[in-house]
Amino acid sequence: MLAVPPLTGMNSSMQDAPHSPAARPRVGITMGDASGIGPEVVLKAVAEEEVRTVCQAIIIGDAQLLAHNARTLDLQCGYEIIRRDERIPLHSSAPLIFHLNNIHGHVQPGIESGDAGRAAAEYIEAAVELCAAGSIDAIATAPINKRALFLGGYSFPGHTEFLSHLTGTDDFAMGFVASNLRVVLISTHVPLSEAIGLVRRERFEKTIRLADSELRRWGIDRPRIAVAALNPHGAEGGLFGIEESSEILPAVEACKAIDDINVSGPYSADTVFLRASRGEFDAVIACYHDQAMIPVKCLSFGEAVNVTLGLPFIRTSVDHGTAFDIAGKGIAEHSSMVAAIKLAAELSMKAGESGRAVEAA
Repeated sequence: MLAVPPLTGMNSSMQDAPHSPAARPRVGITMGDASGIGPEVVLKAVAEEEVRTVCQAIIIGDAQLLAHNARTLDLQCGYEIIRRDERIPLHSSAPLIFHLNNIHGHVQPGIESGDAGRAAAEYIEAAVELCAAGSIDAIATAPINKRALFLGGYSFPGHTEFLSHLTGTDDFAMGFVASNLRVVLISTHVPLSEAIGLVRRERFEKTIRLADSELRRWGIDRPRIAVAALNPHGAEGGLFGIEESSEILPAVEACKAIDDINVSGPYSADTVFLRASRGEFDAVIACYHDQAMIPVKCLSFGEAVNVTLGLPFIRTSVDHGTAFDIAGKGIAEHSSMVAAIKLAAELSMKAGESGRAVEAA
């Protein structure tokens, strides 16, 4: 099994086209797994006026496969194609396709494929290269399939870990933004028994600090962060567990005392997400994957956005998977892809403003 080495250099043509996020931001949109609904939702999303208004969309994928999807599903395409050895135009009124030419032969919709997994990984690598070269300002990713990624030779459980590897990022976390709720996860795709073992003071301290830093980067001056409890009713003073008193509370108190972070908790998980959705908190730190995803998807399924915290650039993604069961049928809902692209544009603008304010100070 291969692991992708960290990026060591950039194509010279990519370096020739730096772009300022002060203008309409450029969002690189990876096509995702070619066997899933990624190509469909990307083409549908970039055709929307609300997307074109807020950013310059650059689809990173295979132009021939995108054209095939457009023909068979009656979608808009015919966009200008840019290849690796060509400079990306600084301004374009229409979306562009950064063509990797890495789909060889027929791709069967709905079927796991190592070739599709490898190609999807190469779109992610290219997006990181373009960000590092200053050619795009942010990344929005269509869904990938973890098994296809594995079959394609990449030993990463998902985008988050892959991107942290490519950028050499040690402190990172998965977050979700719904219409009125922001959630940051302590752990992601691990068995529940393992997730409980990851409820440790040092992990909470690191995640709280990261969340505070990222929320400030997104334009929130003094974020109000709540921490969810692991056990029912916050453990009822130790009656239902000890993790709240032994691990979570000491982390909260340390971040308040040492870092002056506006954090509180742990709060019972059956109420804290509702309180945050009503505006009492700016974000909630969740103890494990489903504790976070149940409220997010109940409140905003199909419109929530996955955000990776800690990367040197903004990265967003859809809140759904490759949906192999409906791939190639033209019925995939693209609202989450639209939301992911728009949030990537918004956050990249805010991050740019935050960086300029720090420089001025």
